[in-house]
Amino acid sequence: MTPYGWLTALDGTQTVRGRSVKVDASFIDIVEESDTLVALMGDFEARNGPFGLLANVVWSKIGVERDNVRSRTLAPGITGTLGTSLSLDIEMAIAEIGAAYEVARSGPLAFDILAGARYWYQEGDLSFGVTGTVEVGDLEVTGARAFARSGSVDWLDPMIGARVRYALAPGHELQLRGDIGGFGVGSDFSWQAIGAYGFELGTYQGVTFSGVVGYRALYVDYVQGEGRQRYEFDMLQHGPILGISARF
Repeated sequence: MTPYGWLTALDGTQTVRGRSVKVDASFIDIVEESDTLVALMGDFEARNGPFGLLANVVWSKIGVERDNVRSRTLAPGITGTLGTSLSLDIEMAIAEIGAAYEVARSGPLAFDILAGARYWYQEGDLSFGVTGTVEVGDLEVTGARAFARSGSVDWLDPMIGARVRYALAPGHELQLRGDIGGFGVGSDFSWQAIGAYGFELGTYQGVTFSGVVGYRALYVDYVQGEGRQRYEFDMLQHGPILGISARF
């Protein structure tokens, strides 16, 4: 079991009710500009010989605003003007479940194949600063801001991948993992790459604890609906991961 933190940056395009914005925000940008920065993340693996069961959960609620959100297709159907003040709030859950099978081993080096599914849940809100007299169609206007709200959006992606595990020394392991998914079943396409290094810290009451450091990148291109009902999440999430692993 590995509870961990993912210092996530966002790079891509978010579309809510036909309104699209370009997002380019580092983890520091998100920390500095977000009213809410909440995350819960964990990884689980159970092994028996060459077989393994894998699970991973990420839940986050973040906000990005000002210079890190730029208009692409601001708002079709608007009469009047919107100000340049933009912000994006995303609540997101990602849950992975799958299986691994060790197909080859040579000394400290092992190679696994992976298969499973990745479930996505999202709610996205775009807000725009309103100036002058504006008729904004289906946007919700509150005070001096107009909001485009996605409501609940979810989908399920099949995925396949591979993993390399290398024991550098007793209690020290390097893992490299890659997978692809979607294939038009849920999202149009998704991919993930993870590199992690685990180092043993010690054993307490039969439980071995290890530190984990690495880097994770996860990309997905999902779209549903047309016109003012269009929702699209074409985004790369990436950043360092830091965690503590407990092995039973």
